[in-house]
Amino acid sequence: MRAVIVAAFVAFALTMALTPLAAKLFRRLKAGQPIRSDGPQTHLAKAGTPTMGGVVFIFTTVLAYVAGHLVLMALPENVDGVTFNRPTGFTATGIVLIGLFVTCGFVGFIDDWLKIRRKHSGGISGRAKVFGLTIAATIFGILAVYYTGSIDSPDISETVATPYLSFTRDISEIPLTKIGMVILIVLLVNATANGVNLTDGLDGLATGASMMAFVAFVIIGFWEYRHWCGGAQPADNLCYDVRDPLEIALIAGAAAGAMFGFLWWNTSPAQIFMGDSGSLSLGALIAGLAFASKTILLLPILGALFVITTASVMIQVTSFKLTGRRVFRMSPIQHHFELGENRWSEVTIVVRFWIIAGICTALALGFFFADFLRIAG
Repeated sequence: MRAVIVAAFVAFALTMALTPLAAKLFRRLKAGQPIRSDGPQTHLAKAGTPTMGGVVFIFTTVLAYVAGHLVLMALPENVDGVTFNRPTGFTATGIVLIGLFVTCGFVGFIDDWLKIRRKHSGGISGRAKVFGLTIAATIFGILAVYYTGSIDSPDISETVATPYLSFTRDISEIPLTKIGMVILIVLLVNATANGVNLTDGLDGLATGASMMAFVAFVIIGFWEYRHWCGGAQPADNLCYDVRDPLEIALIAGAAAGAMFGFLWWNTSPAQIFMGDSGSLSLGALIAGLAFASKTILLLPILGALFVITTASVMIQVTSFKLTGRRVFRMSPIQHHFELGENRWSEVTIVVRFWIIAGICTALALGFFFADFLRIAG
């Protein structure tokens, strides 16, 4: 757990320190966020706010992950005669998750860069964005499903992802085949990345909601490590057959710390936006943590706010195409509450949506531990 705490603290401290410096640099480079002309009129005042803040927390998360591994290498192999089975080198799980995080962030960076260069809110096309995410997810999905080795332990026979659906564990009754799992990973990455991207419409909203999701995966990953089939304790029906559970907790802890530090500067009024480089990378990592921890079907509950936001856009588009009428004043749904007679302030919307995200995160953790107690009973 010490490595997870160190990783979270390093990510927090670096993000707190580097984000204002990045904001000043991007402002000098005139890397300001173009604002949609058809969006809420109150958002026009945000024009010129530096964007691409995701570059900062991607960088700090990766550094914090490395720092966590340095701590693991320094810890003793056994305490009071008990040997702890933990990764000291970089693992397949780490390669897949960090690789997915960085490459999807790069797709978002291209989108941000084009917006700044064109001085228009439209970056790369939606199809190009999906194509980029699909390529990244396919590469790392194949590694997750087929690659069994590890840099420090090449004889490991387990893969990061298995060809089964999962809730809190693999559901062996629902096999998908390896190709089917790669396809599911691609769909999951695209859906979650775009869900976070759509949620990132108000200052601090996506940052806070993502932080809650990462904290949940810290808890899930560390609990799976403490009850790991590959750990020091004998395997039984309570253990979790996960490739590198401590690695999951370590990466999630680094990401949570980075989000906590970024939120300081991203909360209303935001001094910097995360941009698509941030939102796409966060969504991809959340999806990656779900398949690595074997909690795929738990993800829609844990990330319910992202599901609600995405659903509001789908409902709006479908209704307008079929009937010519709009269900919401504006979509995504957070903008609906900014308009109308009883409009909510931006801060009110963000806090209330955070409450929704927190309740859903707690509910997901409740399902996770309830399943463990069910098996234990």
